Amino acid sequence: MKNYSDIEYSMIVKDILENDEFAKMANIEHHNSTRLDHMMKVSYYSYVVAKALKLKYREVARAGLLHDFYFGRTTDHDKIKDKVKLYTHSHPKEAVENAKKHFSINSMEADIIESHMFPIDIKIPKYLESWIVSTVDKVVATHEFYHKASKKLKYSLNLGLILVLNVLK
Repeated sequence: MKNYSDIEYSMIVKDILENDEFAKMANIEHHNSTRLDHMMKVSYYSYVVAKALKLKYREVARAGLLHDFYFGRTTDHDKIKDKVKLYTHSHPKEAVENAKKHFSINSMEADIIESHMFPIDIKIPKYLESWIVSTVDKVVATHEFYHKASKKLKYSLNLGLILVLNVLK
């Protein structure tokens, strides 16, 4: 990703990336990578869009990075419930609470985090910046999902081809 070479972006999110609690996101699976990787993509791409539109790109970068800053549950039963709740209002609220606990966030950043699941969740974004992060999150998640699915499809097709070739021998 280009964000590592974008000095302004790096300075905006430096304190978040250096936070020990936030660093734990690198150990949580998310689609075909980690939650940290997902949040970095959402944050950086949203930052680029907001900056191009001359909006509050600092808030977008920071809130985009914090939008999935939640840990979920630890038991198998709770993990199953978390997968269902993932698309509801629970994880954005937990992410806002964690963001407030570990960082100083303003009302726009809180709205960006809390409303990023719209329209799946009923919390309507108040700011154009919130709409940007919500939209970019959907695009990134869709890409991650289909990338993972396409790998499985390619594997299945290759396996099928091997089986057909072995039968034809």
